[in-house]
Amino acid sequence: MNKVVPIATASLKRAQQSSKPARLTGPVRGVIAALRPAEPVYIIRPEIITQKAKAFMRAFPGETMFAVKTNPAPVVIQALIQAGMCAFDVASLKEIRLVRKISRKAKLYFMHTVKSPEAITEAYFQHGVRDFSLDTEEELKKIMDATGHARDLTLYVRLALPVSGTAAIDFSSKFGAAPEEAASLLRQARGVAAKLGVCFHVGTQATDPAAYARAVSFSAAVIRASGVEVDLLDVGGGFPASYPDQKVPPLDIYMQALKDALRAEGLDRLPLLAEPGRALVADGGSLVVRVELRKGNMLFLNDGTYGGLFDAGPLLNTRFPVEAIRPDGTFSAATEKFTFAGPTCDSLDMMAGPFVLPADIRTGDWIEIGNLGAYSQGMRTDFNGFGHADTVCLYG
Repeated sequence: MNKVVPIATASLKRAQQSSKPARLTGPVRGVIAALRPAEPVYIIRPEIITQKAKAFMRAFPGETMFAVKTNPAPVVIQALIQAGMCAFDVASLKEIRLVRKISRKAKLYFMHTVKSPEAITEAYFQHGVRDFSLDTEEELKKIMDATGHARDLTLYVRLALPVSGTAAIDFSSKFGAAPEEAASLLRQARGVAAKLGVCFHVGTQATDPAAYARAVSFSAAVIRASGVEVDLLDVGGGFPASYPDQKVPPLDIYMQALKDALRAEGLDRLPLLAEPGRALVADGGSLVVRVELRKGNMLFLNDGTYGGLFDAGPLLNTRFPVEAIRPDGTFSAATEKFTFAGPTCDSLDMMAGPFVLPADIRTGDWIEIGNLGAYSQGMRTDFNGFGHADTVCLYG
């Protein structure tokens, strides 16, 4: 361990100075023993992200674009490009500039349905973006005006799907056009778009493959009602990751459900797109936190819902896999159920879990919280001054 300590510490210091993640090898326990971090540390495993991306691209019968909002860390974008990913779903100028800085060749899809005119103009004229989504007449006019009524646009009309109750968050309450409006938008967009697409999103962490089949059937009905030819179908994201006590069907079950529905509706001729995020990166990241205080079965941590653990909070109450780390000793074989409290002065900063950990866990121990490669980094805030977290890339 004497050799590991200065190597890991020096690597982290260089990374902090250059704003690039430290590159380390070995088990997480060894990294924490070397660093003994007082602040949260992300453990990113680029090789896992690359493997997950390759698996999804092999399974999906169309073009896969990564939803950048899921994890905008440059090392993650680079790992996806390493996998052969060449398309990205972006929702803002910052995301566009981020991907463009890493890759000049990547194809960018601006799939937020409400964009500022300035963002559309810069995306089109400076970054080569030609694909835009919309769900209102106003947005269609905005896109056309902001691009100088360009004739090389691919426009996607986003549908509002019926509530299915099979996803963690329903996106159609905020985005998408109802069937009659969508059919009208397709007719209007057909007259100005070089290519015309339909897109939908079944909701985040969709654990029912049949939701995609229902969405395809819904899309087919809208397309028929519009009376116009559609060139592309974007089946969105929502492909899930596995969490404790949550059953997730294999990826091929989702793909088969899509293929069967497309064939049944006569849409199997259409080129397909998908916008996965969580399914590609969740398993490729974890967060190591330190116990700052134990109060009964509540553990006060140095990170929480305002930091990297939003999904574990009251809205979603996601139960993440956890592992206790005590570099200088061992834990009791007995376990107990714990709740977590974050470091901020806000009682909303609580995570009910329960999280099963050694019964003798105490102040000063660390906990690795797994499956946090999705959303955790992108949703961090600096509330109460607790926003900082280092990042380590772990290989091997």
